[in-house]
Amino acid sequence: MSPSRSTLPILGCLAITLALQAQAQAQAQVSEPVAAPTAQQLLEQFDTDQDGRLNLQELDTALKSLTDRPSAEADPKLEFIRVLRDSAGIAQSLETSVSSFTSKDGRLQVDLIGAVHVADRPYYEQLNQMFREYDVVLYELIAPEGTRIPRGGQPSRHPVGRLQAAVKSILDLAFQLEDIDYTAQHLVHADMSPEEFATTMKARGESFWKILFRMIGQASKQEESNQLPSDAELISAFFAPDRSLRLKRIMAGQFENLESQMALFEGPDGSTIISERNKRALDVLKRQIEAGHDKIAVFYGAGHMPDMAARLQADFTLQPKQTSWLKAWDMSGKK
Repeated sequence: MSPSRSTLPILGCLAITLALQAQAQAQAQVSEPVAAPTAQQLLEQFDTDQDGRLNLQELDTALKSLTDRPSAEADPKLEFIRVLRDSAGIAQSLETSVSSFTSKDGRLQVDLIGAVHVADRPYYEQLNQMFREYDVVLYELIAPEGTRIPRGGQPSRHPVGRLQAAVKSILDLAFQLEDIDYTAQHLVHADMSPEEFATTMKARGESFWKILFRMIGQASKQEESNQLPSDAELISAFFAPDRSLRLKRIMAGQFENLESQMALFEGPDGSTIISERNKRALDVLKRQIEAGHDKIAVFYGAGHMPDMAARLQADFTLQPKQTSWLKAWDMSGKK
């Protein structure tokens, strides 16, 4: 097995993920049964006239909600990241979704805003502008509660942080923690602390080494099925005058099969990196809804979104309404 051919694209994705952890950040399926709502929860949700009891019409609506209750699987039609190609099959752009979910009465809107952690600067500028439209934006960041990232980020001396800087430079992209304005007061931390993250990984018997070995194994399978570029293509791209463009096109292909990539993180019982952090984010979402906010964004890596969408439908009884797309990587070659 040639290491460069089998591991470069997929390890590039791992490097980006680990880099976020190095700067106090780390980056589907739900296996546990979905708990049925309690009588009190049904009363709070369907007592529309606020008289402290359910009349026949309200009771009928509540009972129907139980029979209509979706299973904990994301709507198969939902997509959270895509690559657009020209007629010759050459990647032209990598895009992430803004997936809107609403309550049946239309009063609550929760948007899942998928992210890639290195992208073109205009992508992050557009996100900063969009965030102003929400009451609250929940964001991922493995950091102590209440942490605020200064505008422009903060440099890391960690080896993985330096690796991230190299990836950003090679691909000629900007970095999320440097270009998103986390100082805005309505941005709310919705993630684990480093101590919680480490403790949960240890309790579940997880480690980044195990993830790395899974990735190498997956890369080997992709190599056997000719799903990876050849050594010659990789070497040619790395030393080409348009190196960043050609390497982005190679790496973009890895994002097209998001489900299989996330399977490397998720086991039959979920994972700390995806499902446990999603649970924490949605705990914060619940508190924000209880506080009266009705237009909320959840800004997390696109890989979190299949599991998170399933939980919104199963646990919050929200339904997908519409999806729009943002261009994260421009690979057209046009200046």
